[in-house]
Amino acid sequence: MQTLKLYQVDAFASDVFRGNPAAVVPLDAWLPDATLQNIALENNLSETAFFVPTDAGYHLRWFTPTHEVPLCGHATLASAYVIFEHLQPESSQVRFASLSGPLGVQKRADGFMVLDFPRIDPQPCNAPDALLAGLGKAPQAVLKTAGDTNYYAIFESEAEIATLQPTLGQFEALDPYGVVITAPGDTADFVSRYFVPWAGIPEDPVTGSIHCALTPYWAVQLGKTNFAAKQLSQRGGELHCELQGDRVLIAGRAVQYMEGTIRF
Repeated sequence: MQTLKLYQVDAFASDVFRGNPAAVVPLDAWLPDATLQNIALENNLSETAFFVPTDAGYHLRWFTPTHEVPLCGHATLASAYVIFEHLQPESSQVRFASLSGPLGVQKRADGFMVLDFPRIDPQPCNAPDALLAGLGKAPQAVLKTAGDTNYYAIFESEAEIATLQPTLGQFEALDPYGVVITAPGDTADFVSRYFVPWAGIPEDPVTGSIHCALTPYWAVQLGKTNFAAKQLSQRGGELHCELQGDRVLIAGRAVQYMEGTIRF
């Protein structure tokens, strides 16, 4: 029988039961991809992160219950939390190699951790019929990018984002695209929600990676480079975003919910 440590961490939250829960499984060496996918399916969270040590830091991968993804913010934050709290408590910085290139996380004295992620610039596009049918309300604009597989639907107000009740069955036809809805905020600079039902994620509670595109978009719209952002899911989450050239810095807190052992 093989055993692995498993941590469950609520990312972009200061208290448990908020933010986005991620499972984190440190490894000494890579297991077969089928085993990684089965662990992620068994965990049944939006993301399970696995990492192995390298000479320069760690190699990090992320799996939803159904497939591997190229970038994930909240599970990167959760992974850094596990490293800082359990594996390298003397460290305040960690580097990850990933499918999206090098990623950094810095722990600040105030308890925030800062993700150093790539900038993604969304561009206007034609909205697929399934997107419009799923939204049930026409957005002001629809964008997508060459850097990720998401549609970004722009609305006018925070109230629209909070009350929208999309038809998720329509969004399943958009595979491999997820759907982000966003608007200027009343309680933050901008707000968003994120749906990926075809990947087993009806609504993601808090999503760091979409802010790689939302931050440069709202930088143009609002004429600033520092933002307080909120994701208006049921659990909710707060992010602090900063545009720095071709990078986006995304800061948040994390809190551990559970520590356990996988046996297989």
